[in-house]
Amino acid sequence: MSYIRAELILPQELLTLIQEYADGQYLYIPKKPSNYKSWGENTDSKNQTRLRNYEIYEKYKKGFRIAELAEEYYLSTKSIQRIITNIKRMEQNTS
Repeated sequence: MSYIRAELILPQELLTLIQEYADGQYLYIPKKPSNYKSWGENTDSKNQTRLRNYEIYEKYKKGFRIAELAEEYYLSTKSIQRIITNIKRMEQNTS
């Protein structure tokens, strides 16, 4: 993340007030809650992960072992088990 010089964007009276509290310090100003974005919202990574997980689940149903899937997808066996369990639960809830 890059920074912007405060004097370029803040009114002088606000800058003077901030200097009373944090003269010469670097400050992080968080986004307003209304501007927050969830993980993967800016990219397609959330959708890609969902597709990968369904692919893992389909291979599991076809007989692939958990250890094989973990090696193929570079995930731990625990992660593969979690993916399978989550998709099974979702399928049960939609039935």
